[in-house]
Amino acid sequence: MSDLLSGPAITAFFRDGFAHTAWRWETRRAYGVPHETEDFRRFLRGEPAVPDPERPWLATMRALRDEGKSVGRVRVLDDPPTDYQRWLLEDVLDSVEAGEDIRYLTRADAEGLGVSMRDFWLFDSRVVGVFHFDGDVSLGMELREDAGEAAAARHIRALAVHRARPAADTVRQVRSSM
Repeated sequence: MSDLLSGPAITAFFRDGFAHTAWRWETRRAYGVPHETEDFRRFLRGEPAVPDPERPWLATMRALRDEGKSVGRVRVLDDPPTDYQRWLLEDVLDSVEAGEDIRYLTRADAEGLGVSMRDFWLFDSRVVGVFHFDGDVSLGMELREDAGEAAAARHIRALAVHRARPAADTVRQVRSSM
């Protein structure tokens, strides 16, 4: 396995690691991200979210948007959503406002696509960032320039984006069902 980018190195990669587009297929029910642990625990205790419009990811998304780069993702959402998925919905609109196009697809619809359910980023439609996990904890992202993998990722993107719902619609639907 080649060197893995992880944590802040992934955010840093976004500053100049791609020229035009980045797109994520996000399929897991939970992610064990160390810097998110306390915020997630507060959510589970029912405490209100602490907005942080200057967090590094949002600042990076605004900068990329201002440079004319496009960042998007489709998140797979369980029915009912897991606690972690509900927590992500709490501030997803901050990411959308910062410039990221985030959409949701139900797990049943995603599995019905008949495609890989392995998380990845697709950069400029040719480089695939494949994630490696130990349980829910990401070990990092491996960058691969394989034409076959890139073609498969583009196929997933085409199918998923076509069927997924915008984040704002999903937030309204999930909140109204609780």
